[in-house]
Amino acid sequence: MASSQKSQPRHAPGNAQFDDLYDYVAAPARPGRRRAKRDRMTLTVTDDWPEDVPATEAEIAVFEAWFGELFDELFGDG
Repeated sequence: MASSQKSQPRHAPGNAQFDDLYDYVAAPARPGRRRAKRDRMTLTVTDDWPEDVPATEAEIAVFEAWFGELFDELFGDG
């Protein structure tokens, strides 16, 4: 659907050269953006993991398959 308003023709300033391809039309003003207000609350982080975390044989096998070479470099071949 065509606009009912005609746009203004664009003209470069009188001292502009023909190879000056700068767009001299002013950009439309953007509405100001407001920053979101931050809640000033204190978060508490709780570590409720047990001292020793159990791992199954299948989980150990997966880590050894993917990271075996890295573990050997870090901890030795023992």
